Order: sequence, then structure tokens, then C-alpha cells
Amino acid sequence: MDKVVSIDKAMEKLRDGLTILIPGFVNVGVPETLIKGIIGKGYSDLSIISNNTSVRGRGIGLLVHENRIRHITCSHIGSNTETVDKVVAGEIDVTFVPQGTLCERVRAGGAGIGGVLTPTGLGTPIAEGKPVIELDGKKYLLEKALRGDVALIHAWKADRMGNLVYRRTARNFNAIFATAADFVIVEAEEIVETGELDPDNIQTPGCLVDMIIQA
Repeated sequence: MDKVVSIDKAMEKLRDGLTILIPGFVNVGVPETLIKGIIGKGYSDLSIISNNTSVRGRGIGLLVHENRIRHITCSHIGSNTETVDKVVAGEIDVTFVPQGTLCERVRAGGAGIGGVLTPTGLGTPIAEGKPVIELDGKKYLLEKALRGDVALIHAWKADRMGNLVYRRTARNFNAIFATAADFVIVEAEEIVETGELDPDNIQTPGCLVDMIIQA
């Protein structure tokens, strides 16, 4: 099944108000082509799940600048001072999640698990309003799973069926985020014919991918 489409065709799957998973560490492994597509189509009121908001003028930072984000669930925003300003001004709502917990919550969402138990955040504002469960004499926070309506993924290589390979640290959150959305759109730096990728090197199987565009 050939899943390669145009950017315009991929953007038809989006709309205002969606919850979107966007991977990347600062601006490594970020789906910049798809982010620019969102801006071009004018989508707004978005709820974003990501590790961070990149930097001014790059990646998710473009969505921040264009006032497209209503709420973001992330680990930190300090690399982008514009995000900080908008959060302080009440223009963007933010939910902070420790980085490891964020990964586990998304992984749980992809695996169909309701949540995870972690000691991280006990005794801090992160724990406010969350159930505390005691097991074998130790206390844990119950952190609920996270999923999105759509995941926007950046791959180094993709074949036309959607099998993906990531490049070094650009893999970061991409592989996990690709499991935890109802619809997965990939931008790939290089698109090859089906069968050209070594099966042992495939990091995300094509069964998880719905559309591919050229990055």
C-alpha cells in the first residue's frame, strides 16, 4: 500500500482543536515541514503534547509565535522565551510533566495501558490532585496515559508502505509518539521503494503509519 501523499492531502486530516503529538528534542527530530503546513492552513486552538517548544522561529516555536497553541503538555519551555512570555500572560496553558514520566505516559497510551506508577514528583506540585498508591511499602503517583488525535513524525528514511528509520538522536520521541495517536503522518527526508530498507534497521513499522510526505 503506497502511503505517500502531498502536504495538502495530509493537511486535510487536521482541523482546529486537535490534540497533536509532536516529537523532537529542542529542534532535533522535529517535523518542521508538517508544522509549516499547519501554519499555512491556519489551524489553531491546538493542544500539543511535546517535550518542549523548541526555540524562537523554529519548529514548535513557530506555532507559539503564530498563536496556534491553546494548551501544551511538556517537560520544559525555558529554551523558548516567547513561550515563557505567553504562558505568563495567560495566552497558553501549560501542564508540566517530568521528561521520563512524559515518555512513559505516551508509551502507556500507545500500549493501551491506563497509566503508570512512578515516584517522580512525590512531594512536589507535580503530585497535586493525583492518586498516590502504596506498593510494598513505597508510594507512587498514578500518572494517566497520554494519547493524541494525530502524531506528526519526522523520519530519516521511509519506504512507501511507511516503515521508518530515524537518524541517531533525531529518533528521540519519534518512535514512541508514533504509537500513541489515532492518525500518524510522517515527513521523511528520503522516501525509498518498499523493500529497500533493511528489515533489521526498521524502527517504526509501517502498520503504525497512515500518511507520508516528503520533508
